[in-house]
Amino acid sequence: MGIFSFLSQEIAIDLGTANTIIITNDKIVVDEPSIVAVDVATGKLFAIGEKARQMHGKTHDNIKVIRPLRDGVIADFNAAELMIRGMIKMINPKKKYFSQSLRMVISIPSGSTEVEVRAVRDSAEHAGAREVYMIYEPMAAALGIGLDVEAPEGNMIVDIGGGTTEIAVIALGGIVCNESMRIAGDEFTQDIQTYMRHQHNIKIGERTAEDIKINVGAALPELENPPADYVVRGPNQMTALPLEVPVSYTEVAHSLDKSVSKIESAVLSVLERTPPELYADVVDSGIYLTGGGGLLKGLDKRLSDKLNIAFHVADDPLHAVARGTGIALKNIGRFPFLIR
Repeated sequence: MGIFSFLSQEIAIDLGTANTIIITNDKIVVDEPSIVAVDVATGKLFAIGEKARQMHGKTHDNIKVIRPLRDGVIADFNAAELMIRGMIKMINPKKKYFSQSLRMVISIPSGSTEVEVRAVRDSAEHAGAREVYMIYEPMAAALGIGLDVEAPEGNMIVDIGGGTTEIAVIALGGIVCNESMRIAGDEFTQDIQTYMRHQHNIKIGERTAEDIKINVGAALPELENPPADYVVRGPNQMTALPLEVPVSYTEVAHSLDKSVSKIESAVLSVLERTPPELYADVVDSGIYLTGGGGLLKGLDKRLSDKLNIAFHVADDPLHAVARGTGIALKNIGRFPFLIR
């Protein structure tokens, strides 16, 4: 560390569609929803993270709540810049007198186009980064759960995030074959909203659907330890009178069936393209589930039964990508798979 090391800072960012996590010095210092509230008249940041999430669906005309990322990529450039800048300020809220020189490693979907990669880099640079490196999410997830990505062995990761599901076979420090699909947590939330509208004639917002998914979200209609029903309140679509509906995990499993089936097909597609030697490694070690979608009750069992390969839900799947991005930050010179 040099004499001016206090002027520079290294941070790892898991820039997720649902949550943004920032790691510095091996510690998670920011873990907030990827959402901002902006003053419409001035364009200035009104709230960020959890405070902005609480405003979602409840604002008046002067405040606009924006999710800067959609399907794993930046959809609103200005909002993304405001969010990154605001979340970096959360790390050291007292340091207002000078800006530190920032070196960042940011995780991105493995299916990102050059334009999408450029958008992430530009947003980070506008937010104050001097050096920006990027790492693909499945590679970061593999690092985060403690796999040796540089070994001559095949490991398979299924990372179900908010906007994308990343499926990849990794060996020798690289991605051998992969698929990045835009069916993930957000799609599950929409499935639940649609189901509630059609089946119970009740209109619910994104936040309520998210709460249903967290409390009674399941991939199988029969579970060994079923969760209690979750009670939802909202207006009847026809009469606008208040309704109270208990939602069971069986109903949620039914509503998510099509989306989970698409993920099953994508995993099978990647397995079909996997070289035979690596395929044997994957069958031996099993497939690892990371991301918030990995917490869906019964998902590992459903996939195991369908594909005849063991599926393991990673410890702390929500933070696997962030922790892997943090490991990449500490080994910038060592890992050739980082994108500059």
